[in-house]
Amino acid sequence: MANTRNKKAKKAQLDPLPEHFASLEEAGEFWDTHDSADYEEHFRDVDCEIEIKNQSFFVSLESDLYRKVSTIARSKGVSAETLVNLWVQEKAA
Repeated sequence: MANTRNKKAKKAQLDPLPEHFASLEEAGEFWDTHDSADYEEHFRDVDCEIEIKNQSFFVSLESDLYRKVSTIARSKGVSAETLVNLWVQEKAA
């Protein structure tokens, strides 16, 4: 019984889900601070096809270097993989 009351109280405290986001950045900021599990009633099933055009290749990093990259990536709010890809793109351009 108390669990049901907690769920109802939590739902009452939720920010409303915006009808539309003005940009991907705005959507990202919203979902960075909200849990999608709290908004399941807004979800709907969709059918889609995905064509993967890019292949991924894995490159090994020495463990100390990986820890340094991970720390920098966390401070920038991105994954280590994303940061390394950005750095390689910059150098390869």
